[in-house]
Amino acid sequence: MKEFDYIVAGGGSAGCIVAARLVKEGNARVLLLEAGRDEYHPVLKMPAGYMKFLASDKYLTLHQTEAQPQLNGRGVIVPQARVLGGGSTVNAMVYMRGHRQDYAEWNQALGHQGIDWSWDALLPHFTAIEDNDHLGAPLHGVGGPMKVSHLGHFSPLSRAYVKTMQQLGLPYTPDFNTGNPFGVGFMQHTIDGQTRKRCSVVDAFINPLRDDPRLTIVTGAQVTEILFEGDSASGVRYHQAGVSYMARARQEVILAAGAYQTPKLLMLSGIGPQAQLRQHGIALRHDLPGVGKNLQDHYEVPVVATTNGPFGYYGQDRGWPMLKAGLQYMLFKSGPVTTTGVETCAFFDPLDFNATPTIQMFCVPTVYLDRDVMGADPGHGVTVNALLLRPKATGEVTLRDASAHSLPVIDTQIFGHPQDLARTLAGFRFARRVIASRPIAEMVNHEIFPGADITSDEAIAGHCKRMVKTGYHPVGTCRMGRDDDPLAVLTDDLRVRGVRRLRVVDPSMMPNIISGNTNAIVMAVAHRAATLLLEGLSHE
Repeated sequence: MKEFDYIVAGGGSAGCIVAARLVKEGNARVLLLEAGRDEYHPVLKMPAGYMKFLASDKYLTLHQTEAQPQLNGRGVIVPQARVLGGGSTVNAMVYMRGHRQDYAEWNQALGHQGIDWSWDALLPHFTAIEDNDHLGAPLHGVGGPMKVSHLGHFSPLSRAYVKTMQQLGLPYTPDFNTGNPFGVGFMQHTIDGQTRKRCSVVDAFINPLRDDPRLTIVTGAQVTEILFEGDSASGVRYHQAGVSYMARARQEVILAAGAYQTPKLLMLSGIGPQAQLRQHGIALRHDLPGVGKNLQDHYEVPVVATTNGPFGYYGQDRGWPMLKAGLQYMLFKSGPVTTTGVETCAFFDPLDFNATPTIQMFCVPTVYLDRDVMGADPGHGVTVNALLLRPKATGEVTLRDASAHSLPVIDTQIFGHPQDLARTLAGFRFARRVIASRPIAEMVNHEIFPGADITSDEAIAGHCKRMVKTGYHPVGTCRMGRDDDPLAVLTDDLRVRGVRRLRVVDPSMMPNIISGNTNAIVMAVAHRAATLLLEGLSHE
């Protein structure tokens, strides 16, 4: 059995950052285990390339979630990265930090005691990571490992959307990452502003350490069990290519497998709700009822319209337009390949612009949905998605069986709280106002989905239930909380309650979801977690 100082289970955004900092700054020997592969298609380095793999299982695990009665029996598909670098390798690269109120609620969940998880406390970790292309101190970092920039190309539809939202009363916002995202603007992305290539955590943190003997990376490695000596985590068991291995951690085992896999691994190792472990014949090590609870995600519903001209990206991924765009990208690092296709968004409450935003509204400059779902052919068009920022309903992750190779059971509870549907309806109605307002209205032919005849609350609710989809941001299933909170899985320094030398550093630690895309905060939390480890902070 090989020994290391630390073992990190999960090689996504969080795991790579923690492993790299422990090696580089802590002089530690680290084993980084990732179930996916350690390579990805060169197309994924191009900003537009990720769209080629949205439905692929080469770099993704496609989770079919449980049928939801409140969605008339629908169960959505939620893809999660299965590749070194995790979401940072395959996502849409949006760099969004959320609202300072989100982090105040983290502190509230912790009883305002112990470690400070406020916006102000996390800001130094955001800036330490960042090498921003055009923004600087005090809110942004320059010279960090993670490249952040605006996109290199904006479609006419995106520009029209930004102007339309201003016409409707929202201010233009040049930077959504100040702690108060409000208004409309163009999003920042984890893209190198010079090379116009994706910057993943592998590029930023792992590749500089590839030849460092202190870092051992094993991919294709499915962690099946956390090993213990008494009440202390001592290592892990993992499978690779059909062979079982064990590795020992002299200091700590660190879980970074994500909001679905981290609670699954805890439960398989005997840490979780007692009744569920008994159901699957798993010996109880520590009864933690909150493991797998508190699942949160963002959910969005579209309005789709055709346009009277080629103002977006339909047809740009094939034939001569694709060849032309590819040549422009290779020669000049410009043109359509330098965009993700989702260039702009707005934060607001559609019922009250003075309130904290409840909706993040994206403009996608094409017909975004599958034609067999829509009943309409793809073509030149625009899709406006209203994404619910802070759903009230929470779901759950449970075990399917006692096998580490089985996917967990995921119960999303989308629209499980009436307020979630009501706020989504308000967002949908505002999206309709957008496509009916100048200047974007001058580009629109007519609404094709759900169709202009769908006007009643009941009919719109039916559309929402049929078409709601994930925002790809699951969090919260091993949340931090107060000592007297029976559903709190972690302490304020991310330690698993009831055992020693075991910590969680991925998005499952969040007490509540943040208001925006989650990769940036996952990276900041991982940076903070590495600092806790390096400083030896403990509240045992």
